[in-house]
Amino acid sequence: MIVVGITGASGAIYGIRLIEVLKDLNIETGLVISDAARIVIESETDYSVEQVIGLADNYYNFNDLTASINSGSFKADALAIVPCSMKTLSSIANGYGANTITRVADVSLKERRPTVIVPRETPLRSIHLQNMLTLSQEGSIILPAMPGFYSAHDTVDDQINFIVGKILDCLKIENNIFKRWE
Repeated sequence: MIVVGITGASGAIYGIRLIEVLKDLNIETGLVISDAARIVIESETDYSVEQVIGLADNYYNFNDLTASINSGSFKADALAIVPCSMKTLSSIANGYGANTITRVADVSLKERRPTVIVPRETPLRSIHLQNMLTLSQEGSIILPAMPGFYSAHDTVDDQINFIVGKILDCLKIENNIFKRWE
């Protein structure tokens, strides 16, 4: 199972699209949506929170520290936090597992599971960069939502698929949802 955390940073569509693609690939998903992400989903996308939850195989409450995914004995294959707010990034980098997303990240890192973090902020402060470095040194893959333009993408959906495809690549999941460099 791939666990996807969607936080309150702008760009919730990346996490939603990731869940859709994983579903199309018949890969089981777990989903956690932060309280702030609920607002972002409603304001930035055409999806309702209930529709997004319905895309996932398993849904875990953001404030349930007893959720099964919060234990190292739960066998998740990987974690992607898409998008990742700077608040969440800071909490993970500093070992502060105060909610389901930050706790599952703590577990994923301590169990040495693939952990992809997609920060969504610009510009970046030095502390943001330091927190990203800390997580990279702990084994996370830091994949900023920086679309590539070398493939002459025509639409916003193409740009979203580029980022989602890169996330899948980092998770070693075969995909062809974006045009690769030739």
